[in-house]
Amino acid sequence: MIWHPFTKQQGAPEPLKITRGQREYVFDSEGRRYVDAIASWWTVIHGHNHPQIAGAITQQLAELDHVIFAGFIHESAEAVDRALMRLTAGRFTHTFFSDNGSTAVEVMLKLAVQYWHNEGQKKRNVFIKFEPAYHGDTVGAMSAGGDSVFNRAFEPLLFQTQSFRYPQTDTDLGVLDEIESWVRQNRDIVAGIIIEPLIAAAGGMHFQEPQLLAALDRICKSYDLLLLFDEVFTGLGRTGRMFAFEHAGISPDLLALAKGLTGGALPLAVTLVNERVHRAFASPEPEKNFYHGHTMSGNPLGCAAAAASLALCADNRFLPQVTALQQKMQRRWRHLETAFEGKLQGARSLGAVSAGNLVTQGTAGYTFQHAAEMRRQALAKGVILRPLGNVIYVTPPYNISDSALEKTFDCIGEIIDDYEP
Repeated sequence: MIWHPFTKQQGAPEPLKITRGQREYVFDSEGRRYVDAIASWWTVIHGHNHPQIAGAITQQLAELDHVIFAGFIHESAEAVDRALMRLTAGRFTHTFFSDNGSTAVEVMLKLAVQYWHNEGQKKRNVFIKFEPAYHGDTVGAMSAGGDSVFNRAFEPLLFQTQSFRYPQTDTDLGVLDEIESWVRQNRDIVAGIIIEPLIAAAGGMHFQEPQLLAALDRICKSYDLLLLFDEVFTGLGRTGRMFAFEHAGISPDLLALAKGLTGGALPLAVTLVNERVHRAFASPEPEKNFYHGHTMSGNPLGCAAAAASLALCADNRFLPQVTALQQKMQRRWRHLETAFEGKLQGARSLGAVSAGNLVTQGTAGYTFQHAAEMRRQALAKGVILRPLGNVIYVTPPYNISDSALEKTFDCIGEIIDDYEP
């Protein structure tokens, strides 16, 4: 039997069998069509089965399926590296390949700790993190995440961190003062700050104003800390810029990317490293090497998919479609908020991300009791939604059609109409 992720092992509905996908739609075994309004966990940014990505995979498979990545290289990996260096405008110098968002974050954390180890400051191994936050399900990624149902059972495995409230607006400037005060007293043990820039996604789609990122960057520069950005979700156009850090006019030391990297076609992730960090590893001393790798690191098929996806990202039509999508979603959320005053609040949109909070008298977190029923209602109406507790969000492929977007928001309206706080 298959054990599905994030799924109750007793009482969960039977999984829906999907047989094919096309643009913003997937189709089940009986031919029913569903709008994939969450881009299958935020990955399918160009739509399902994009011909350019599928063609690149097919061509690569005819030439090279896989090769060990330690001591060997292939053209598709080089193409991904070149494309990322161009898209990030020279802010980074090296690309470290892995398999998924959690491992890309894990690599960031390990590189940051070993950076200070190699620099002779071995006590600097504590990270500043935020609540809420979700960085993945490996031990390091869970340690850097906020307290949640995802990681509470594994608390004995988690390493020491210092947690602060996720700053969102200028009213949260006090949090930055708290961070700076704590860093001033504990600078000798701090490795860096890790954050989901602009949007704390799985924690409830909490939006952040860019100037707060700039303030964190200032703290890092003032106290010589590393700045780690988890852009597994926000990277590659999701916020309306190619990368979320661009909104703040800053650049992190380490950057984790995944999800849209291959357009959802194959598992692949990268950690981008700037020259400052890489320089600490550029040594003939064996103990300064980074002893980390994955069996499928730099897999040619995944890299071929990523190279094709990144070529689509570089097209001058790529970001304007995200801007247009944001405007459309804003209009729909404003309409819903007006129509369901007392039931819906906090509607917000940024790039290809939009969300609204259901008013609730009870638990509003991930275990919100109505979330499963809302998923069921949406499927019955031909839409895939996956609320984060009481937060309904829409994160579709960037090229979703107007008709599919209309169907999605009509579905949300019907669900809210049935909902009783």
